[in-house]
Amino acid sequence: MAAGSSILVVEDEPAIQELIAVNLEHAGHRVLRAASAEEAQQSIHDALPDLVVLDWMLPGDSGIMLARRLRSDRRTRDIPIIMLTARVQEQERVAGLEAGADDYISKPFSPRELIARVKAVMRRRAPHLSDETVEAAGLSVNPATHRVTANGKPIELGPTEFRMLHFFATHPERVWSRAQLLDEIWGDHVFVEERTVDVHIRRLRKALEPTGHDGMIETVRSAGYRFCAS
Repeated sequence: MAAGSSILVVEDEPAIQELIAVNLEHAGHRVLRAASAEEAQQSIHDALPDLVVLDWMLPGDSGIMLARRLRSDRRTRDIPIIMLTARVQEQERVAGLEAGADDYISKPFSPRELIARVKAVMRRRAPHLSDETVEAAGLSVNPATHRVTANGKPIELGPTEFRMLHFFATHPERVWSRAQLLDEIWGDHVFVEERTVDVHIRRLRKALEPTGHDGMIETVRSAGYRFCAS
């Protein structure tokens, strides 16, 4: 997973919260902390995290209740959730998954297991946050080195155009509106005009034009843009 991904840890036991946070930070992630569902919601209101590590048992509203709320809200429904639970019965695990959790970790757990589960869930649910190179039709995008090649030739991109291309390449064939692209690439708390998307699309296409890859970014009338990987 790409270093710098933000992870919200919702855990009311200070020792466990510290253990999780230290290990995630050591793995290169930015960690936000909350000790209750209420604190977590305030943190999420301020800025969307890339993933939530959520304890089942919390003071006040439970982790299950928070997971359901996150899944029912359009703004937060796609945030990956890993639940921490001391409950080992199958029906309890199923309840967590049905509430919207993507995975769960049973206490006690090893830091290595935690990091592996986080990486797996992020790779599955948020591929644009992965460090893995993406390739399509002779186009290669490496998020670890921020290098792009087209038919083996280097392509120079600005940071925003790189993020845009990497996002498109990890979500091929889907149509994205300008508003969705603003949320995904700039962040949902950055207030930028939608026409800004068009400006960066033009810059990206111009950079890809010499190798003929500009046609991979299609305009879908009245809808937005789509990345055609074939």
